[in-house]
Parts: sequence; C-alpha cells; structure tokens
Amino acid sequence: MIPLEQRETILSLLNDAIVSGARQRKACDIIGLTPKTIQRWKSSKDLQDDGRKMRQFTPSNKITQEERQHIISTVNSDEFASMTPNQIVPILAERNEYIASERTFYRVLHQEGQLTHRQASRPRTARHKPDALCATGPGQVLSWDITYLKIPILGQFFYLYLFMDIFSRKIVGWQIHGHESSQLAADIVQDIVIQEGYDKDQVHIHSDNGSPMKGATILATFQALGITPSYSRPSVSNDNPYSESLFKTLKYCPYYPANPFNDLQQARQWMCEFADWYNHHHRHSGINFVPPAQRHAGLDVAILQKRTETYEKAKSKHPARWSGQIRDWRHKDEVVLNPNKNSESANHAMLKLAS
Repeated sequence: MIPLEQRETILSLLNDAIVSGARQRKACDIIGLTPKTIQRWKSSKDLQDDGRKMRQFTPSNKITQEERQHIISTVNSDEFASMTPNQIVPILAERNEYIASERTFYRVLHQEGQLTHRQASRPRTARHKPDALCATGPGQVLSWDITYLKIPILGQFFYLYLFMDIFSRKIVGWQIHGHESSQLAADIVQDIVIQEGYDKDQVHIHSDNGSPMKGATILATFQALGITPSYSRPSVSNDNPYSESLFKTLKYCPYYPANPFNDLQQARQWMCEFADWYNHHHRHSGINFVPPAQRHAGLDVAILQKRTETYEKAKSKHPARWSGQIRDWRHKDEVVLNPNKNSESANHAMLKLAS
C-alpha cells in the first residue's frame, strides 16, 4: 500500500504533467499506475485509505504453532545443534520421523534469526574482487608473482621472482633464489624503484596472497617507499592475469630448456637472456605487437602510426581488395587490471591512480 505522503506527491506531479500537456493515460503508464487508481484517489475525501482491500489469506497446509516449536527444539537439541537442515532431515527420515520438509526447516530458522553458521568450524568468509587498477602510462601499476623452475632434485625447485609493468608489459625486475622469502622480494622492489626512478606514492603493485607477498618485511618496504599494495582473492589466478600470462610465455617459448637447471648460475644466465629477448624483441599481442621496451619508452606511438599510414596507402592503391576498414593499429592508451563490468568503475580506477 502506498503511503499518504507518496500518494499526495504522485497526484501533484501527475496534475503538473497534465497541465503541461501530457495525456493522463501516458503519464499513468510511466509511473506504473492505472487511471482508475488515480481517479479513486482523487474522489476519495480521506486519502488515508486508498480504497484497495488487502486479501488476508492463510494457507490450509500451514504448519501449526506446535509443529513450529517442535522444529525449533529439534534443531537446537544437543544432537543436531551443529547440523544444518539438509543433514537433520535425512537422519530423522531414517528413524521414521517426519516433522516438516527441509525447506520448511530453513524457513523457520530464518524467521527465528537462527539461519547462521551452526558448526564449530570457521564460517565462510566472503571474498570480493580486488579494485580495478587502470594504468595510463608506465610506472603506475606493477604485477608480480613467483614461479617454480625445475632442478635435478625431485621435489625441490628454484624460485623466480618476476615483476612486470602492466602498461608496457616490460619486465622491470627479476631474481632467482633457492627459497621463497619476503626479504628477497623487498630487496628486488627497492632495486626496481631506484632503477626506474619511481616517486613516492606513484606505484601500485599487485600480487597474489602468498606469504612472501604479504610478509612483514615487504609490507614495511612498501610503506617506506610509498607503494600501494593490491592482492588477488585466495586461489583465484584470474585476478593476476598479466603475471600468469608472462609465466606461460616464459615456460612455453622455444628457448625454454627441456632439462632442469643444474644450478643457480645456469638459471640466472638463461633468465637474463629471456628478459632481454622478451623486452626488446618479443612482439606482444596485448600491446599491438610491439616490443615491451619500445612501448615503455613511448616509441610505439610512432611505430603504430607508421603501420597505419602503410595500410592506408595500400588501401588507396587497391580499394577493391578492402571490404571494410583497415586493421586497427591505434595506440592503447590505458590498461586495466581486474576491470569492473561497467566503464564508469574503470574510469574511477583511473582517476584514483592519477590522484
């Protein structure tokens, strides 16, 4: 039932619309009411009652108050206090006992405010998608992770710490060690900041939830350097897609050795060669097939413009061979990590980084 204040407001607005030239039926369609309802409101001397009679209906199969109390006492008994209705109902059925359906159990518990975690174990924690981060240039958002490198000893590995700039896809820092450590990761971050010349409060660094990523040492380093950390949801690799994609490129490239690395020196030498190839020679599909180092330095704008001019010239020479537009060689102005469904949220993330 619509309250009195809202009905008076609706009648006032409707009257203003009709005076301005609107038809009553069209106006009623917009507000979701029928002309009959408006007529009844206008003719009623007392708007406290809108004239509609609310039907009072009680299902014939509604459970009684005694049955309701039986359900509550059963689920709160010592035997069933830690069980859910979908566990209680089958046990009662095995004993030739039927109180109510499983759905009725849940409904009664909900009405009594008892539909909560009923076990001694830790309740499930809601996990929310990390905030979208938008990079409009290099040095704004980094992504990093650690991956295993095989060695001859079964069950043991070398650990590759790898940092990349998501805007340019450039590898900005890496190290290989024999163990995982928050201190080692913090040392790499400090080297990257010095090498790239980042200012305080300039960079966001995204990672997963591993212990090296959330250790006290690296968090203290982030705070000292003015770096804002961002983390994936637990066990959700899609929240850190750029690092995962880089690891796939690394381990499936033609140059990746078929045999395990014999020692740290061999692994570091190979990684040094891979980083040079990846940054300076690899045509990355995500940035329109230019090498990451060229995009990082801003050289890709001229390269992509030259490709566009080449295609335009080819189309003007043989227009019959082109059924539509030329290939899109435009420079990608922004890269969004974990974008939201609507563009407005992505723009908000971009403004957040720019502020």
